[in-house]
Amino acid sequence: MSGARGRGARWRRQRPLRTRLALAASAAVALVALGVCTAAFFVIRYEMFHQLDLNLTQSATRLTQEHRGGSPDVLAGECRYLSAPACAQIVPAAPADDPARPFLLPVSAPVREVAAGERAPYFTNTTLFGEPVRMLTTPFGREKALQVALRSDTVEQGVRQAAGVLAAVGGAGVLLAAGLGYWVARTVLAPVARLTSTAERIAATRDPRHRIELPPGPPGRQDEVTRLATSFNTMLGELEQSVTAQRRLVADASHELRTPLTALRTNAELLARGDRLTATQRDRASGALGRQLREVTGLVNDLIELARDEEPRPLLEEVRLAALVEHTVGTARTHWPMTTFLLDIAPDAAPVTRPGVPARLTRLLTNLLDNAAKFSPPGAPVEVALAASGGTVELTVRDHGPGIAPRDIPYVFDRFYRAEAARALPGSGLGLAMARQIARAHGADLTAEAAPGGGALFRLLFEAGHSVGRAHEL
Repeated sequence: MSGARGRGARWRRQRPLRTRLALAASAAVALVALGVCTAAFFVIRYEMFHQLDLNLTQSATRLTQEHRGGSPDVLAGECRYLSAPACAQIVPAAPADDPARPFLLPVSAPVREVAAGERAPYFTNTTLFGEPVRMLTTPFGREKALQVALRSDTVEQGVRQAAGVLAAVGGAGVLLAAGLGYWVARTVLAPVARLTSTAERIAATRDPRHRIELPPGPPGRQDEVTRLATSFNTMLGELEQSVTAQRRLVADASHELRTPLTALRTNAELLARGDRLTATQRDRASGALGRQLREVTGLVNDLIELARDEEPRPLLEEVRLAALVEHTVGTARTHWPMTTFLLDIAPDAAPVTRPGVPARLTRLLTNLLDNAAKFSPPGAPVEVALAASGGTVELTVRDHGPGIAPRDIPYVFDRFYRAEAARALPGSGLGLAMARQIARAHGADLTAEAAPGGGALFRLLFEAGHSVGRAHEL
């Protein structure tokens, strides 16, 4: 048994899915066709013999009515030629009462039993003068039996003809089943074949821009295979975006790292020839080398934050946003002593909590505050406000710097994007991109706009009912 199962499993592995589906569909249709033809044959055979039996019964009834009290002899027709409507004879129960003339129809013990009333009427098939006949034996008065025979060769010929026609129909049905099975397999598996071809092409070319061609039709009436192809196309679109973003990140990172690495190599080469430098030159080169190392380290850390797909699953907490904002603003005052930070927390927002990761939310706010302090002119404050209304919490960070040009607003959260006003300032252009990534992971929306009266205004909106994103996004 296990060997048969193993051979069946190997056969399924070795045969393509299209072949297996075609064989299964063909076998199913062929079995139905053969089953219908077989059933039709037996129905036709039964009806034809049933009609012959009815004729025999009617003939027996007519003869019984016409010859009540008749002698045990041939009643009608010349049985030798079987040309009469029915060949009939009366058989007594006792052999001693048989007529002098021999019986033309075969007489056996069951016939005597019917005549004696010991057996019910019955039909039988026999041969008379080389011709097939159907014979009915039924009681005829007292102690007698009536035998009525009709030729059955026409019925048997009709049954054979019906068998031949049905066999031809069954054979045609098997051939049609094979064609339908092949057509069904090819039609049903066409999207799967296109999906497989697309997947193989992507694996060979490593290019996720390919798509599966979908059949025309309304979206609401797609079958399961078409929906699978649609989902695969959607997955390919997401993969293409991911690959494009990854390539762009690598290209931008290599571009951003080229300048500080060149400066690091230059200063390192200068320090390697320290015996030729004065003490002041060595101190200046050493300080520049330290600043550039910190800049490169910060840039690499930011790239790791943005590029990695998964992180260790954090423990979510109910974070009090007001306390977190107060702590982050206090830290920013320490890092930016020349900048004034004004904090306004509405009374309704003080007790509000949101599920999240405190360290990640702190990083988000720190990036916003660092960006605002970097662009704030001397003596201008950075205004931070936290408000709540109807389950929605809004945090705003505003500076009084040069603001954001309308053409820069769509790109301000892109990685490595830096407006013209920011290109002379320190930074890698990753802080705001990281801030938006953290906001989206926490179900919040981060936007930027030009503040009324000058400066930039960033809004962080926690809407009611939004949940924290997947753990690896946090």
